[in-house]
Amino acid sequence: MAVRFLSVRGKKSIDVRRLSLRLNNSSSSHIGFFSTAAEQRSRGDDCHNDDGDDDRSHSVTHVRMLEMRAHKLEEQIQDLTERYKRALADSDNVRRRTQKFVEDAKLFGIQSFCRDLVDVADLLEQTTGDMEGVETVNLTQSLAQIQGRLQEVFTKHGLEKMSPMGSTYDPYDHEIVCHTAAEGVEPGTIAVVKQDGYKLHGRTIRHAHVGIAVKTQES
Repeated sequence: MAVRFLSVRGKKSIDVRRLSLRLNNSSSSHIGFFSTAAEQRSRGDDCHNDDGDDDRSHSVTHVRMLEMRAHKLEEQIQDLTERYKRALADSDNVRRRTQKFVEDAKLFGIQSFCRDLVDVADLLEQTTGDMEGVETVNLTQSLAQIQGRLQEVFTKHGLEKMSPMGSTYDPYDHEIVCHTAAEGVEPGTIAVVKQDGYKLHGRTIRHAHVGIAVKTQES
């Protein structure tokens, strides 16, 4: 009985020793696990702190970029505003100058024409002053000279006298003022010109007053 007890006791002591060794190993493993977890948490906190700093720096950089863009846009707006004001002023000046040119054209558009007519007026005045004691032949020549000079002025400026005699009536160029017997001309044609008509560069500015030949009962 004593031997069994000792043997059993010895086995139990062995088991106790094994159990103590196991406990020591497990406690050390648990301690290592907790220390590793703590280190990981500390490292995680450090990582989170770094990410926060990066986000703040990124936000500050983004705000600065937006401020720079806004400043550039303000400068562009100011530049475009100044250009618009200058263009508006230039267009207003052009409009005023154009209006002045139009007014001057209305007032002085016939300046050259009047200058040429002055020469004819001088010639006519000179001929009128010399009429006393002048023979009829010389007077006729002087008047023919004046008429020729006047027609030259008319032709120079595109003013043309119509020659409707013997032509067909045209309501755009002629105005009927009378009817006359058709003697030597075809009925319905222009037989008499009471007042000459004129065209300026092909446009009628004064209708010719004409008389139309009609067929009489006797003829």
